[in-house]
Amino acid sequence: MRHCRPAGPDDDVPMPPGSAVPDFELEVAAVIGREGRDLDPEQARDHIVGCTVFNDWSARDLQSAEMRVDLGPCKGQDTATTPGPYLVTADELEPYRDADGFLRPALTAEVVGEVVGRDLLSHMSWTFEEMVAYASRGTRVVPGDALGSGTCGNGGCLAELWGLRGERTPPPLRKLAYRSGGAARRPAGPPTCTRPTRRPRPRPRGP
Repeated sequence: MRHCRPAGPDDDVPMPPGSAVPDFELEVAAVIGREGRDLDPEQARDHIVGCTVFNDWSARDLQSAEMRVDLGPCKGQDTATTPGPYLVTADELEPYRDADGFLRPALTAEVVGEVVGRDLLSHMSWTFEEMVAYASRGTRVVPGDALGSGTCGNGGCLAELWGLRGERTPPPLRKLAYRSGGAARRPAGPPTCTRPTRRPRPRPRGP
């Protein structure tokens, strides 16, 4: 999670500037509690203090434009990330660990009270310990770092549903309101920047 964009669970989330197709991404994040470097997965487990729900707000139209030129997602996913409001400690999660080391809590995504996605966290491709070990290769992880699981499947974001259905159903979000643990969150504020962006300009090529 980028340090410059976390939004608290009670904070307003601005609409992504220039976007008409905002989306959410339901994830879980592992939070680092101890500094470490060049860890193996077994060592990495001792560096994870716990996990929290993690909403990675996205702008699908900006993301699509950026990724067409192999830039991405850049501005398509840097408006805000909303973690929490609760941190479940590592010891509380142990009863949910399966034989392969994956955590198995159930995840549910809702839009305006309608369930649009359900998944198990254990459908991740790598365990959090493997992810932390990889992140620490040749560098360090430090307390407060958060590693997202990636969007849960089966409707963990609207873009997945649009791809499956061939249409934008449910439609793009109009207000970025957030609910976690039964507590309602406030709606989004206006974009923080409204300046238009410059379109690409042809440039002569040659010596």
